[in-house]
Amino acid sequence: QVQLVESGGGLVQPGGSLRLSCTFSGSVFTIYTMGWYRQAPGKQRELVARITSDGRTDYADSVKGRFTISRDNAKNTVYLQMNNLKPEDTAVYYCNANNWARGTSWGQGTQVTVSS
Repeated sequence: QVQLVESGGGLVQPGGSLRLSCTFSGSVFTIYTMGWYRQAPGKQRELVARITSDGRTDYADSVKGRFTISRDNAKNTVYLQMNNLKPEDTAVYYCNANNWARGTSWGQGTQVTVSS
């Protein structure tokens, strides 16, 4: 059973940076596409960024050029580097692991608040 544990959220001023981490356990990390999603109050959960097992990435238009997703297969960890944060980035950020045959799993979420 896949388990995902996020860390790195917090309060940051506009223009600041944060790095989120998600540690994966319970299966074979390298066969999963890993993603970061977010959900703001009153809004639907949305894709922020994802990275395939072979390193291909894609991003939501709203974060392109500001956020970078990466993975360290030796550490079973996926990261989301967030730069030039804006108040509209405020949300709970969730880690996701997806494999077409083995299903999808979610982390518990970590709060990111961008405010002065």
